[in-house]
Amino acid sequence: MEQESPAEFTRRAVLTGMVLGAALTPCNVYSGLKIGWSFNMSIAAGLLAVGAWRLAERSLGTAPLGLKENNINQTAASASASIVSGGLVAPIPALTLLTGQTLQWPVLAFWVFCVSILGVVVAAGLRRQMIEHENLAFPAGLATAETLKRIHGKGREQGARLRALLAAAGVSAAVKLAVDLAAAVPRLTLPGSLAGGVTFKNLGLAFDPSLLMIGFGALIGPRAGLSLLLGAGLSWGVLAPWALDQGWAQAGAPGTVWFSELVAWLLWPGVTLTVTAALTAFAISVLRIRRQLTGTDGRMGRGYALALAVVTALICIAGWTLFGLPIWVSVLAVALSYVLAVIAARVSGETGVTPVGALGKVTQLTYGAITPGDMAANLMTANVTGGAAGQCADMMHDLKTGSLIGAAPRLQIFAQALGVLTGSLAGAAVYLILIPDPAAMLMTPEWPAPAVATWKAVAEVMAAGLGAIPEGAGPAMAVAATLGVILGAADRVLPERIARFLPSAPAAGVAFVIPAWNSISLCLGAVIAAVAGRLTPRWTERYGTAVAAGLVAGESLIGVTLAVSRMAG
Repeated sequence: MEQESPAEFTRRAVLTGMVLGAALTPCNVYSGLKIGWSFNMSIAAGLLAVGAWRLAERSLGTAPLGLKENNINQTAASASASIVSGGLVAPIPALTLLTGQTLQWPVLAFWVFCVSILGVVVAAGLRRQMIEHENLAFPAGLATAETLKRIHGKGREQGARLRALLAAAGVSAAVKLAVDLAAAVPRLTLPGSLAGGVTFKNLGLAFDPSLLMIGFGALIGPRAGLSLLLGAGLSWGVLAPWALDQGWAQAGAPGTVWFSELVAWLLWPGVTLTVTAALTAFAISVLRIRRQLTGTDGRMGRGYALALAVVTALICIAGWTLFGLPIWVSVLAVALSYVLAVIAARVSGETGVTPVGALGKVTQLTYGAITPGDMAANLMTANVTGGAAGQCADMMHDLKTGSLIGAAPRLQIFAQALGVLTGSLAGAAVYLILIPDPAAMLMTPEWPAPAVATWKAVAEVMAAGLGAIPEGAGPAMAVAATLGVILGAADRVLPERIARFLPSAPAAGVAFVIPAWNSISLCLGAVIAAVAGRLTPRWTERYGTAVAAGLVAGESLIGVTLAVSRMAG
């Protein structure tokens, strides 16, 4: 029987996690709509919490924040920030674009909560098998545990890293303000043009002053960064001019960026490359772990079975009332979610990568066959499985952190549930504030929303067949599919020392559906971080992640603030 310390699940630990979660959730919503990616907020939440409570300790005489208290804080905060996997940056906007259906804030928050809390419940049932019996790595959880131990053991270390994070956030926020309010930092277009009068400006080949992209590039690493640059050169530098020359894509107004005109064609080979690579890598991962999957402990206690039944009922009610999904469709989605969440948690535990996109596509393809032509069923059932799998994987990393520092898992599950509640409310509000008109705002240079483009394209093909594909895109898709299968298989079959030198197909595919200047900035950030790691390895190890996280947080938070101020004005 676990000994639950009263100094672990304290009021301040829970409230700190919920407050930080509400503050950090906008970063992932913002980044998800910009480039389709988000990142783990556990380390940032741990740093901020310790900094805030040490300041309170000095000024108000409060007791120091304990290690296990901080674990509860980071669990709630990371659960809140990972709420984007519940559909806010992919299937929900895609549904609006395809059907025109929009959800008001309370309803949207309720749906996202139902989807995400399913992942928490599933993770609670998998913890003992995957963490205690099999001792899977869960790299993000391991990194968080090591960071928490370090900052609680060395005050100077924590203070220096926190100052680096806050300084980077301040610089990033100031640059965002200058660009949006004073237009003082213009985008630097590369000089030159191609045959037919197409300029580099038309294609979006430019350097952008966004420090968020630099920070994100530092976090994703050189392989993904260079793959983005390669994908941008292929899509915007080669395929886009070719499609214009063939008359398959239409040119925009002279002297402007033709992103919206060109991405409508480019997204098809880009989505094909991303989906085929993800599904191939996913299938190989499943084949490799099939023996372990059959051994997963599926025993349920009465309390657990009741929790799963309640969540299933909530999803059935929400699916029927909001999207007209038959009860059996939702029940099947929950059952599929459990199976796919097991796979997602194991893949994430072994590799650190959660294949949410691939899992969503598995469900989209499944329901495309079961309920052909029903876009709501196709998107929202995939929303359930992808969201549950994403939140389940996040919870398993949190539980790994707790296991390494001796925390009580039941208390972490409570903290995760409260974090999901916070993230649902905050994330839904931020999404509606940032994107009040999805049809006009998404898949534009300002909000490329690559994940939305991917989910939308798959749903269109499932509903309308091959007729949804624009003229001339077929051959490009065939080549992309071949490359996706080859690169996806190589990523899982070849030794890591070799595979890491091959292009990342998912990253290259994303470059097809975001402006080229974003890919250039992401690559620049990745290269800067890699060079810094070579030249100053100790400094980069201590401050690199904190600086990168600060650059992301500063711009995204000021971006949300500007959106709120515009609405108020």
